[in-house]
Amino acid sequence: MGKERLWTKDFVIVFIFNFFIMLAMFLLMVTISGYAVDEFNVSTSTAGLVAGIFIVGSLIGRILTGHQLSLLGAKKIMYIGTAMFIVTYGLYFIAGNLPTLLLVRFFNGLANGVATTAVGTIAALALPKSRRGEGISYFSLSFVMATALGPFMAFFLLQHITYQTLFMIVFGLVLIASVFTIFVKTDNTTVDLSKEPKPKFEWIDKNAMPIGVVVLIICMTYSTVLSFISLFAEEQNLVATASYFFLVYASIILITRPVTGRIMDQRGANIVIYPSFAVLALGYLALGQTSSGFMLLLSGVLLGFGYGNFQSITQALCIKVADAKNVGLATSTYFIALDFGLGVGSYILGTLVPTLGYSGLYSSMVVLVVLGIIVYYMVYGRYERRRI
Repeated sequence: MGKERLWTKDFVIVFIFNFFIMLAMFLLMVTISGYAVDEFNVSTSTAGLVAGIFIVGSLIGRILTGHQLSLLGAKKIMYIGTAMFIVTYGLYFIAGNLPTLLLVRFFNGLANGVATTAVGTIAALALPKSRRGEGISYFSLSFVMATALGPFMAFFLLQHITYQTLFMIVFGLVLIASVFTIFVKTDNTTVDLSKEPKPKFEWIDKNAMPIGVVVLIICMTYSTVLSFISLFAEEQNLVATASYFFLVYASIILITRPVTGRIMDQRGANIVIYPSFAVLALGYLALGQTSSGFMLLLSGVLLGFGYGNFQSITQALCIKVADAKNVGLATSTYFIALDFGLGVGSYILGTLVPTLGYSGLYSSMVVLVVLGIIVYYMVYGRYERRRI
């Protein structure tokens, strides 16, 4: 028998949709703090708040959305999130003061949490169960491509255009993405309130949450890369090389994720995730010892394989361990753990910088990776043979 189809029409549509909205997000994520400084003359810490409040909104959006997916359906939630995107991206044009900009960023993040949770659910449902690990690996590449292209485009464009023109480009991307939602057919099974009582509010899936704890730990480590890599590169006089770091990181993910996803479907998660943990630990050790451009890019390769594959495998696992009716809630649980880890990690772990320095901080992340391995083994790894 031939393999079940992976690239169905709905899967292709949500892949493209996710790429466009993630590209729009990253175009502003890396430039909005600079806009706040230039436009409103705020401090760098306040500018960081303008960028970071988006994550807070996204986290709240995911918490609210997970429960609603079983009541309204993922497709309706996607429409709601898309409408919120159009409105909130349009509001950037009239955000004439700092409080208004903060509100816009918060609700823009809320829209992101709503829309991406629904789209991630639809993508999982559009895949055959026998190839879900491979399919989610492919789907997550839409995010990786946006991660690599968005910051590069943003910094290049701002050399030639104004912030207002950048807002117009971002708004145009969201409008293009919204067109694709019309053609989506896949939806999850919703609760029939005429036949059964309204379920109580749940913001996490109890089966997926143990994997979510592992996601939170490892995402905390990666938050130090997102937040401090530019400062570390400046300290090491490697700013020119650092511009290629995420390009190398994304390239490794693009190459390896489809392969590791297929291996997971055929032989289970352990055979992929334990090597990913090991390579991730080596990546942080390499980053901590970096004093040359070669070492910086080598750490990008190792982190791309380690963290990049950890992300997609754990997302697939959260869905795998959940009940069939809770695919949406499990997807939401995964993203809540991811957002929370990335959101609070840099704040908590950044307190180590005055004592350890950036090099010491990155080397010390190996301790958290080891903790992640132990927690993973306890909550899933040792039981996998029974689950397959």
